[in-house]
Amino acid sequence: MGEAARRIDRIDTAPAFMQADADALNARFAGVDTLDMLRQLFAEDILGRVAVVSSFGTESAVLLDLVARADASVPVVFVDTLKMFPETLAYRETLIEQLGIENASVVQPDAARLAERDESGLRWSYDPDGCCEIRKVEPLARAKAGLDSWISGRKAFQSSTRQNIPRFEVEDGRLKLNPLGDWVKADLEAYFAERDLPRHPLEAQGYLSVGCAPCTSPVAPGEDPRAGRWRGWDKTECGIHQPGVEPFL
Repeated sequence: MGEAARRIDRIDTAPAFMQADADALNARFAGVDTLDMLRQLFAEDILGRVAVVSSFGTESAVLLDLVARADASVPVVFVDTLKMFPETLAYRETLIEQLGIENASVVQPDAARLAERDESGLRWSYDPDGCCEIRKVEPLARAKAGLDSWISGRKAFQSSTRQNIPRFEVEDGRLKLNPLGDWVKADLEAYFAERDLPRHPLEAQGYLSVGCAPCTSPVAPGEDPRAGRWRGWDKTECGIHQPGVEPFL
């Protein structure tokens, strides 16, 4: 993909969104169609320097298609932890090409930090929080340093820990947009069908939520869609959606 996989550099900035801004946007766009909302936000430059953060997981195509339809030039950031499924990396390339995403970037863990804190590559097996911190939270913090806002694919139905997700919230002075926060599984399935979007290759094998290969397993019928993430550990999030959690420096 050439430039589609270019690296992004850190740009220091001082975002200044406040909770009052999020409250006003939640009120303004209450009940507004998701695509219409995105088009207005981009057209009016309300979000400032903004990017989508995508895992290119089983449901990612919906948000990416909506954003691309609203403005295909909006950057899409992918955190490659170097522990991803090959199927996810291939799916990313498929979506970039099919959806016409014009500005797709990759951010990876710092090589020196990996050598210092995860030389064996097995930290996931005894300290999954520390592994996520090194491989996902810290790289994403670097990517977000140059942003005023970022767009997340979180949805309330995915887990009991993701209930009551507002469309707009503020984290560390940045505006965080959750366009699909109130979508349910039926909405996603209908959109996949309507837009004829490709599915993640692992979904048919029971992987309803896909993260890093060592910490992701298939989900049994009736289980929480994210039950296959960090199975056996008292852990439900990688850390990028937990405000106030600072990465190792």
